[in-house]
Amino acid sequence: MATDSKRNRPSTRQAVKEEKKAAKGNKANNTAKQSQKRRERKPRRRLLPIWLRLIIIIVLSIIALLIGLVFGYGVIGDGAPLDALKWSTWQHIWDIVTKTDAG
Repeated sequence: MATDSKRNRPSTRQAVKEEKKAAKGNKANNTAKQSQKRRERKPRRRLLPIWLRLIIIIVLSIIALLIGLVFGYGVIGDGAPLDALKWSTWQHIWDIVTKTDAG
């Protein structure tokens, strides 16, 4: 293959075409090798199993709910914040909502 000594590039159109064909062949071989490597990979082992992730999400959701209750009842509702976690408070709210009459 004839090359131009100044630029180290092919000097004829035929040489350029041959280099392009060679480059395409290399790309096809590389792509085939990469896809074969992907198939040969071992399955990825997760750091946290899915069941543990679900438990973590449920626990974090419950914690967020409790923090929201304390904030809403104590700060927004002008009550004692920890009263939001007492059963008697929720029983009183339930009675108001359902309007149970004592007599």
